[in-house]
Amino acid sequence: MAKWDVIVIGAGNGGLSSAVTFAKAGKKVLILEKHNVPGGYATSFKRGRFEFEASLHELSSYGCVPGAGNIRKIFEELGVHEKIDWCRIPDAYRMITLSDPDKIDVTMPFGVGEYIEKMEQYVPGSRKKMEEIFALCEKLTRTGDFFGNINGIDANMIQEVFEDHMDFVRVAPYSANEVLKAAGLPKRARDIFNAYWCYLGVDCDTINAIHYLGLVDRYINYGAVCAKGRSHELSCAFQERFEELGGTIYLNSFVDKIIMENGKAVGVHVKDRDEIEYADCIVCNSSPHNAVAKMIDPKDLPEMAVRHTNARKFAGRGFTMFLGLDKSPEELGIKEHCYMIYDTANTVQQVKSMATIEGNNSQATCCLNNAVPGCSPEGTTVLYFTTLYTEDCWSKVDEKDYVKTKEYVANKMIDNFEKATGCKIRDSIEEIEIATPATYARYADAPQGTIYGYNADKWDGIVQRLLMPASDDFIPNLYFAGGYCAQGLGFGSAYTNGYQTANRIMKKQQKEAQA
Repeated sequence: MAKWDVIVIGAGNGGLSSAVTFAKAGKKVLILEKHNVPGGYATSFKRGRFEFEASLHELSSYGCVPGAGNIRKIFEELGVHEKIDWCRIPDAYRMITLSDPDKIDVTMPFGVGEYIEKMEQYVPGSRKKMEEIFALCEKLTRTGDFFGNINGIDANMIQEVFEDHMDFVRVAPYSANEVLKAAGLPKRARDIFNAYWCYLGVDCDTINAIHYLGLVDRYINYGAVCAKGRSHELSCAFQERFEELGGTIYLNSFVDKIIMENGKAVGVHVKDRDEIEYADCIVCNSSPHNAVAKMIDPKDLPEMAVRHTNARKFAGRGFTMFLGLDKSPEELGIKEHCYMIYDTANTVQQVKSMATIEGNNSQATCCLNNAVPGCSPEGTTVLYFTTLYTEDCWSKVDEKDYVKTKEYVANKMIDNFEKATGCKIRDSIEEIEIATPATYARYADAPQGTIYGYNADKWDGIVQRLLMPASDDFIPNLYFAGGYCAQGLGFGSAYTNGYQTANRIMKKQQKEAQA
């Protein structure tokens, strides 16, 4: 049987970007994907006359200028960008709070200058502090990209850190709110600026400042895009490019075991064909939890592998409702693409409420029609509603109550959207589909239905991950790509993780060959 240079387990975003990076470098690469299509979460599905996007709200850090955002740079370098029909997201977000005494209802634009100007209108006197915050954001983003591309620490790198990246060093120990407060940003401006916290699932008193400020900087600076053909178009573009470069992909091929010899990963067992494929290097797009608990014989596991994975906490578990409406956005009064709807702007309070099904009233709602005209039949609307659960509360739902509980959350989301926006949508529902954490766990083999990988805790935040990119390399020849790596989950992060993992492996191999 042929031996591959690299086997990639799973054709999710990280697996695809990793595989294309290897193939572009001339490696002989095999992707093994358990589904009949590539992409994992990056896919779409049809109900009636509607095609629904499965997971992507918007892809940030892309930009409309060649070589602008870091994600666009990766897509361009890998030869994927031109294969996709891109659509620009019109505005950054509309944020609405339902229960704050001083209610927030703001619509914020893309573009740093435009964002600061709009913030000044909502919070007079905030301009100077916002300019200082975005200047800091730019520095932190540049340093984050620097650390994301290092391969080991040496004297030259340390010298560069102290010469060019001291703001990173100063800010690294602090949370987003600690930095924003220290900068003197008014509370209402902080509340508006913190709207994106739900895309990380961590409150702004906890999330590292570098992580959050980098996220906001990329969104506002470069804008956001989505594919006209949904995220399935992205996955197909990666597969097409991979095969152009000579890569091989086997669909309907479920890997249930990683084969070990002399303490090293040497191959995988494909359950569907009861065959073993061998390679010099295995890249796993599934979580380290799955690899440790399901795919590797316990006798072959180093104690550190078990201790390390068990110490990590899962990030937000996903719940999404997909609605196809029989009226147009104009008829319904839906003007924005992205609505951030919360009980309160207090992110700590909101995250606490997400620990239970009954208490959670946070949601991000997107109207795809306002970003991709013609995405649904004329005179109709597609809406996506997403929330997160910070605890594994859905596993406690009795089977007989499962449908009723889904309907309870769906109705609450519709009620809150109507209350927040004044747009009446309930009587226009033609198609509805609901995905709970159980759905995500079943479809993507995601532990507890997490859609955000590992929680960005204070001890396991992006700073620690960027400085220790090899922390999951607990078995020789086995590496991880995708949402469970340094950058965290999310489309852009997963693509970046896969790309960086492949380059890190090849640099390591080159160094070993020269030794």
